[in-house]
Amino acid sequence: MIEMFSYDFMQRAFLAGIIIAILASLSGTFVVLRRYSMISETLAHSALVGVAVGLVAGYNPLWMAVVFAIISAWLIEYLRSAFSLYSDSVLAIMLSGSLAVAVIIVSLGGAFNNSLFSYLFGSILSVSIEDVITIAAFGSIALVMLLIFSKELYFIAYDEEVAKTSGVKVKFLNFLLVSVVAIIIALSIRIVGTLLIGALMVIPTVSALQFRVGFLKTVIISLIFALASVSAGMTLSFYFSLPSGATIVLCVLFIFIVSLIANRR
Repeated sequence: MIEMFSYDFMQRAFLAGIIIAILASLSGTFVVLRRYSMISETLAHSALVGVAVGLVAGYNPLWMAVVFAIISAWLIEYLRSAFSLYSDSVLAIMLSGSLAVAVIIVSLGGAFNNSLFSYLFGSILSVSIEDVITIAAFGSIALVMLLIFSKELYFIAYDEEVAKTSGVKVKFLNFLLVSVVAIIIALSIRIVGTLLIGALMVIPTVSALQFRVGFLKTVIISLIFALASVSAGMTLSFYFSLPSGATIVLCVLFIFIVSLIANRR
């Protein structure tokens, strides 16, 4: 462990990974409870469009990923609420459409290179100090929003119609939640990768739910699982020269399997 942290890039990666684990597990709780798990995959592909635009046009891919993910999140929520479309249908349409646009952009711009693959699958080596600062800044905003409106978001997740009749600003909070999730997804793709970030947001919460405890305890357990997965995944990635994103996801899958076995009735 001492040897690993003697490298600056590992210090940056661990710091960014810890921030991402906290944000993904907290937001993932509300996403899973609302049965909206596929939004993480959809927004990840939307963020990939931003990455493609950034790589081709010469802008910061991470900033562009945040912008495109937020726009996509707002569009998804608008289509779902304004046209009474099923959530899974909207997500499927946006997911496939975003992926198609991203592929066309990188193909026309000749951006199929190592930089793109680092965003697809995650790369510890690609995390710069600027990325850490960006992740910390946007992540802090997202975390504050989640904490401030945690009670209302839980109420909406439990029963949206009752929350609406009780005077809760459901539409505003729905847009807020998808915006926060979009920011977290976009920030995460440097560490976990576009194709794998959904697992880090969803699986720790699903694993924690197997223990059948209260909401607060579920959030804490999910947070512990996410932190353990990121720490173990990046450690294994460093010592065995494995892709960081895939290794983190395998660790969280292992925790999920253990939680299923431990709580089998």
